Amino acid sequence: MIDRYDDKEISSLFTLENRYNKFLDIELAVIEANVKLGKIPNSDYQLIKEKAKVDVNRINYLETIYKHDVIAFTRSISENLGEEKRWFHYGLTSTDVVDSAMSLIYNEATNKLYPTIDKLLEAYKEKALKYKNLKCVARTHGVHGEITSFGLKFARFYDELKRNKDRLINAQKELCVIKLEGAVGNFLMTDPEVENYVAHKFNLVTPRIATQVIARDVHTNYLNVISLIATHLENVAVEFRNLSRTEINEVNEYFSKDQKGSSAMPHKHNPIGLENISGLARLVRGYSFASYDNICLYHERDISHSSNERIIFLDALTLISYMLKRMTRIINGLVINEDNIIANIYKTKGLLYSEKVLTKLIESGVSREEAYDNVQVCANKVYNSNFTLDFKEELKKNDFIKAHLSNEDIENIFNNTDFLKNVPYIYKRVGLE
Repeated sequence: MIDRYDDKEISSLFTLENRYNKFLDIELAVIEANVKLGKIPNSDYQLIKEKAKVDVNRINYLETIYKHDVIAFTRSISENLGEEKRWFHYGLTSTDVVDSAMSLIYNEATNKLYPTIDKLLEAYKEKALKYKNLKCVARTHGVHGEITSFGLKFARFYDELKRNKDRLINAQKELCVIKLEGAVGNFLMTDPEVENYVAHKFNLVTPRIATQVIARDVHTNYLNVISLIATHLENVAVEFRNLSRTEINEVNEYFSKDQKGSSAMPHKHNPIGLENISGLARLVRGYSFASYDNICLYHERDISHSSNERIIFLDALTLISYMLKRMTRIINGLVINEDNIIANIYKTKGLLYSEKVLTKLIESGVSREEAYDNVQVCANKVYNSNFTLDFKEELKKNDFIKAHLSNEDIENIFNNTDFLKNVPYIYKRVGLE
């Protein structure tokens, strides 16, 4: 990952040093399991545990000779061992070590995401509660629809991210497994109890079945969830990017004292953080697309998946951590222009009450079709006047509507302030009380 979007908390887990140290953790745990089974002397295990050290430079050099990173790793370790080295990598194939070690890394990286997700959830919650009773225009197709609660925007994002967190928990359980089943997945040279022991040691589980590799559909599912989280963040970004347009101006990203918006136009305050997140979300989704092709390996395995997995997991997890943290800062600092939010309600001169009028006419005994058509006649007059006419006054002048609704009825409709009457019910369902 380029420095601009790097998150050391995640990317540090994917260094070669950590990768090979995780290899060593798995190898030592396998030897320990075989000691418990009586297959390897404990004295040899103690010597291996004492002497085995990761030397990345030496491994890299040996890989130039052997063209195989795991063999380079095992031989580097063995150079420091005596006769006990015969037990190192005992009963294992390369991918036993690689897939299990990467499960440790993926598990650790995922666990680091949860506090970050929780901070964003808390930011949504704070805004949802603060703006629960702030009326705003709800838009469908980008066009004014009805009045709703501004807080519901944040409540919706809160609920969406909670769902994605639950998905991540399940995807993590499926992905992060210990696989020690040998060259073709049939336990030919390894006792199944070794796998069970190592899985328990690292608080992970075992796959129900594998070949030489863990089935790659679980990797794809995991990356799909990461992509869903990225898309959630873009969903939030698109909402507030649109609301920050000059013509709407309901929200703005925080703009610091000496910040600049344009090299040519000094007046510009641009939603650059939100735009950044939209762009990165597109990249993260691309990584999940690559993982689909990794499912289709030759027979019991090939290594066509290996090269891109070294990139896509590092980049996807680093980026999603960066994006979550940046969105949290944006939401916490978001400027809410309450006066503009309220003013926008009145821009369409009462059209937001059209459904209330429609419903009142139906309740008075008018067919839905007649009610709809006559309300629309009045609404269209307001639209076509470029909102110089007032919807309420046009209703009072319409002969059909006058025959069914009194001026008092119409006034009562427009004086009604119950648009948010069921918002508490929604908040309770979402868990925002």
